[in-house]
Parts: sequence; C-alpha cells; structure tokens
Amino acid sequence: MFAILKKEIQSFFANLTGYLVIGIFLLVSALFLFVFNGGYNILDSGFADLKPFFDLAPWIFVFLIPAINMRSYSEEMRMGTMEILQTRPVSNWDLVLGKYLGGLSLVVLAIIPSLIYVVAIGELGQTAYNFDTGATIGSYLGLVFLAAGYTAISTFASSLTSNQIVAFLLGVFLCFVIYYAFEALASIHIFGEFTYIMEYFGISYHYRSISRGVLDTRDLIYFISVIALFLKLTQLKISSAKNRR
Repeated sequence: MFAILKKEIQSFFANLTGYLVIGIFLLVSALFLFVFNGGYNILDSGFADLKPFFDLAPWIFVFLIPAINMRSYSEEMRMGTMEILQTRPVSNWDLVLGKYLGGLSLVVLAIIPSLIYVVAIGELGQTAYNFDTGATIGSYLGLVFLAAGYTAISTFASSLTSNQIVAFLLGVFLCFVIYYAFEALASIHIFGEFTYIMEYFGISYHYRSISRGVLDTRDLIYFISVIALFLKLTQLKISSAKNRR
C-alpha cells in the first residue's frame, strides 16, 4: 500500500499536476474571496469571517477533486498497466487504499496553504484575530472530511471507465448529487416527515454541522460510512474486472 501511495504522490509532482492543483485552488478561492464582487467577497461583507471560504470550497472541490482522481484507474486501464499492478504481491485493498490516500494527500496539501487566509482575516479585523477559533478549526476539519468523501467518490468513478474525461464527468456528477441533491430535494418539502431523513443523507448537512465547531459522532460516522462505501465499491469493481480476465 505504501509503495502505491508513494508512487501516486511522486506521479503528481513529477509533472505540473500537483503544483497546478494547489495553485488553481488557491487562485480561484482568492479571486472569489478578495477580487470578484458577489456573496463570497469578504471585503464587501464588512465582516472578518472565513465563512465565505468554507461555503465556496465544496463547490471548487466538486470539480477539482474529480480532476485529480480521474486518472487513478482510468489511466492504468488505458495503458494496460492495471493487469501488471494486479499481478504484483499486493491485495486489491492495498491498491485501493494506496491510490485513495495518494489522491487525498494532494488535496490536503492544497488545503494547508489556505491557512494564509486565516492570517489575512485576522489582520483585517478591526480587532486583530477577533474571530471564532473553534468554528474555524471545525470548518477546516469538515473540509478535510469533505475532501476525503469526494476523493473516495472520484476514485470509484475512475474505476468505472478507461476514459479520463468520462471518469471526470462521472466524478463531478456523483459528488454534486451526494453533496447537494438530497438537500435540494428536502427543500421541496414533498416528503413530509421524511424531509429531515432526506436532507440527512446529503454531505452538505454534515459538513455544515462540523463547521459549527462541534464534533458530533453522527457526522463522523456518516463521513466514515460514505468513504468506506465507495472504497468498497471500488474494490469490488477492481476484483470483478480481475476475475473476468
């Protein structure tokens, strides 16, 4: 597993992929937070608060994380190297976890430099660093869990096809549906007493809950369950492909 993890990380930074991912995330978020006019602009809001960043990040990740992980299995299948990987003395779970942790590591590395926004907000406030530290820490923790969930979903999408573009589109669709679709359906109020249950299935509900700075075991169990489900689906897909050969 660790050999595959190391290989994945090295492949990201052997070319411009890793640097582009980090740069794009920071550039896009900075433009929305400090340059573009709109609801996400912190300077226009008049409050030294990072909430706009944590509201914006899930939508950037909907596209960014599938783009990172679209090649995880698609490229291996296209190049014919998946068969070689599966003949090596590593289990399918080692392969799945290695690739998953490799993709997640790159996203976490992209999140870390965004701590500069915390410094910027702290300095911009009328009273320096007068913001809710607990909520900020909780929001970053929620962002890591969100990234972990998106990465599991995106790697599963990559295992379904040898075409990277199709894998990217599938990943975007699945991440969007699981993040927002359940909340959108719940807002229609056509499910009666099941409205809350419908909203509960969406990632956005649990992401916002953690972002309040209070760790609820139900939210942690939800994220762990989503990650485990899609990693298991990925492992089953790889195993079934191996058995057919």
